[in-house]
Amino acid sequence: MKQLLIVESPTKAKTISHFLDSDYAVESSFGHVRDLPKTRLGVDVEHDFSPTYLVPKKAKEHVKRLLEKAEKADAIYYATDSDREGEAIAWHISQLLKTRESPLRITFHEITKEAILEALQNPRDINLDLVDAQQARRILDRLVGYKLSPLLWKKVVRGLSAGRVQSVAVRLVVEREREIKAFKTQEYWTIAGIFGTTKDTSSDDFSADLIEYQGKKLEKFDIPSKALADEIAEILKKLDFAVGTVSEREVRKKPLPPYRTSTLQQDAHNRLGFSSKQTMVLAQQLYEGVHLGDRGSTGLITYMRTDSTSFANKFIVQSKKYLEDKLGKPYSFEKPRIFKNKTKGAQEAHEAIRPTDITLEPDMMKEHLDPRAHRLYTLIWQRALASLMPDAIMKNTSIDITGSGGDDHATLRANGASLIFDGFLKIYPVKVVEADLPHLAEKQTLFLRDLEEKQHFTEPPPRYNDASLVKELEKRGIGRPSTYAPTLETIVIRRYVERDPEKRFKPTDMGELVNDLLIQHFPNIVDYDFTAQMEKNLDMIAEKKVPWVSVIRDFYDPFSKQLEIKYQEIDKKELTETKTDRLCPLCKKQMLIVRMGRFGQFIGCPGYPECKYTEPIAADANSGEKGDAAKTDPAPICPDCKIALIRKEGRFGQFFACPNYPSCKHTEKIEQKLNIACPECGVGQIVVKRSRKGRTFYGCNRYPECSYATWKKP
Repeated sequence: MKQLLIVESPTKAKTISHFLDSDYAVESSFGHVRDLPKTRLGVDVEHDFSPTYLVPKKAKEHVKRLLEKAEKADAIYYATDSDREGEAIAWHISQLLKTRESPLRITFHEITKEAILEALQNPRDINLDLVDAQQARRILDRLVGYKLSPLLWKKVVRGLSAGRVQSVAVRLVVEREREIKAFKTQEYWTIAGIFGTTKDTSSDDFSADLIEYQGKKLEKFDIPSKALADEIAEILKKLDFAVGTVSEREVRKKPLPPYRTSTLQQDAHNRLGFSSKQTMVLAQQLYEGVHLGDRGSTGLITYMRTDSTSFANKFIVQSKKYLEDKLGKPYSFEKPRIFKNKTKGAQEAHEAIRPTDITLEPDMMKEHLDPRAHRLYTLIWQRALASLMPDAIMKNTSIDITGSGGDDHATLRANGASLIFDGFLKIYPVKVVEADLPHLAEKQTLFLRDLEEKQHFTEPPPRYNDASLVKELEKRGIGRPSTYAPTLETIVIRRYVERDPEKRFKPTDMGELVNDLLIQHFPNIVDYDFTAQMEKNLDMIAEKKVPWVSVIRDFYDPFSKQLEIKYQEIDKKELTETKTDRLCPLCKKQMLIVRMGRFGQFIGCPGYPECKYTEPIAADANSGEKGDAAKTDPAPICPDCKIALIRKEGRFGQFFACPNYPSCKHTEKIEQKLNIACPECGVGQIVVKRSRKGRTFYGCNRYPECSYATWKKP
């Protein structure tokens, strides 16, 4: 009978089946086959946190098929991904199949014929320490989510959730937003001189920055106003200038390390505009296999969830030959670089992300990949090869220009750069700024052509985007390669943060409220060091250094006691309601309050449910920032009940609704106009809209007659 090889993905199964003969049957589990129940905790906290696993409804058909295949198989190979998640999937499948023989676990870091055949020659047992580490993470997340979320439902609003890593990510976004709001801009000025070697203007003229004045080295804020800049400029105009010192030095620019998961997500965002989730979806496709016509199917990159920066020796040998054949020996290497991994808690079990075959050049792959996947493959191919290539060599020139006249003195500096040898830049496109300077000798007379005074203002730190938030999480040792993209996706889906028009993260009202509640009442859950230490504990479970039950118990015992106290201690009204000085215009009995609802803050009557009056917190259409209570045009009249409609906030934004709901369900859209004519039809107005995923976009109010829409604010 055939030998059965089980993987978790149908695409992966299809690719591997092309490499094996008819003695093998390759089947897919279509992901996880068992999980904790969705409707209850599923963890017995009284008996060593024993988990209850169920086969989800969507997996039952796949499990049945695997059982039928397993009964007829002579041997079963478990070829799921080579990380903790993959190890756990293999273990769960083996538990369901209940075969007498020990499970044959095989792992590989790339899906190529050579890698699969080699793995089949070297099967091993399932690593139960890796399974325990995955199980511990799953149980920890379940305990936090299922125990803390009900408290948020009761004390804030229904539908909220809390999680270990997601709550820390939200805290980072909230703290950055508050840092931006608290930032005080400071003005400063710089002065640059335009110099030439002759009295008349020529092509050799160059610019130099003022770095020293009256014997004092200038710091950033030493010229705080235009008045002082003008005063200095007037003095500079009277000075005689000459070349002081000329220094030249050779600078070597080293290539960056090959990609690991976090740096791939960061670079794909910065260079290609991809979200972390989009990057990982495309990388998964490249890893699992692509059909290359007559060459059949093969994986194009190695496993994409890794924090390693090392390469397999076979790739190093292949790359050396490729470079020498294609570019010549000057662009090759004698010994491969060794990059030190500075990531906290980095695990070196995998390789860096690289092409499986360096001879599969990006141009050759264009016809086989969709444009986005091709752009990502190009990025990975270039970065991997460039990391092995020689340094680029630059010549940096620095010229100090001295000015003197009477008691006045000044020094200006001109910097130039030229590329001597491009090295790895031949493959990996990095912008190198070259600035030519004329050949000058010390004490050579120079002529001041003009002075440029520039006004500057300090800027607050930018909001986090996908790249910078992943970088910050990694720097703090929070999360692992497999968790970055899901974490970012979760905090957006949960509406704790939202993306601004520039795709940067901004906290919602709800995000700020929940963050503040957790910091005050559950500080460990959002503590950076505590969360990072928990990741280290999970690593130690995988390394068989600590038992998983003790890690869970050390966390859960104080956490459960804390929960009991906080259920009594936290006051919902104090947390979610703020009084105003405005009388309810509908019932005219009570003063309106600012409340927290599922979709953020709104203004409402405390007499609810007898009085259903609500209105949104007004937002400036141009800034997107919230202001005072809405000052809007009169509300439209309900055509059925003949009374004024009231504003409400829903999942997809603001809308008008009849106050007699639920007996009257009449609603109307509220369109936020920008007072900009539609550039496509010229008749309609551009309005602010929201997609089904909650993302803001801009479109014509004449839709569907005019379908103009854009993510960028016009």
